[in-house]
Amino acid sequence: MRETLIVVGLFFLAVALRSARWALLRKFGALMFLIATFWLGFFLSGSRLGGAAAVSCWFFLPWFELLTHIRRLRLPLNNRLHHRRVPDPAFFPNAMEASAAMEAEGFEHVSDCGWKWAGMQQFFRFYWHPEERAISAICLCEQSDVAFAFISVTSQDSEGRTWRTTNFPFSLTLQCSPHIRWNYVPCEQYCFHRILSHHREFLERNQVDADGLRIPDPEDVEDALEREMHHQVQYNLASGIIRLTGDGHFQYSKRGLIFLWGQFVKDMVRLC
Repeated sequence: MRETLIVVGLFFLAVALRSARWALLRKFGALMFLIATFWLGFFLSGSRLGGAAAVSCWFFLPWFELLTHIRRLRLPLNNRLHHRRVPDPAFFPNAMEASAAMEAEGFEHVSDCGWKWAGMQQFFRFYWHPEERAISAICLCEQSDVAFAFISVTSQDSEGRTWRTTNFPFSLTLQCSPHIRWNYVPCEQYCFHRILSHHREFLERNQVDADGLRIPDPEDVEDALEREMHHQVQYNLASGIIRLTGDGHFQYSKRGLIFLWGQFVKDMVRLC
């Protein structure tokens, strides 16, 4: 009974810490889950190796999803954006506040559009600012009963490189082509004014002069996103992350599944 009570007590402590408001305590709660799992494996096997094996099971959990669902996914080679109405604000967290903040910074609304991608619906609301030489976007991702939103600010220099600052909460599911540079800010940071400030600092840190940025074309915003996705797909085909299925679609290769597993583990560590 002593071993059972130790493991149960550690799991209850982990659940309590995960319910805390402070991020540091929640992270400690995630660590406590690993500690409880180690002792469970140790008590069942009688060895530290058994405890370590039990802990490693947490990091191999994504393989269940990878092998049962993602391995069978067929994704379109040429996905097209379609004009869409703005989703219900009740399902679009902080969208109205972000839109008002963008307009307060001098950004002008360009278009509302979206597409379906791997069973997920994505809605985009685009804004542009000629003096800032940037495109900003609010994006809503919906899959089943789960929805999350994020903001991005994008600039392009005279050499064709794309500079993007975003609070997107997850790692990318495809390798990023070299001409796109990402600047991630914490996902809980949803103030557009601060994200725009981070973007300016990002450009300054990389010695990208404002005069060297291209003035975006508001009529080309949707086509630019489609071209970017097409280039990313081609880059991942060449890298062996994905492979063609022969019917206008592609799927993840074995190498791609390993890449996705690494991204999932990275998110587990980062977002715990």
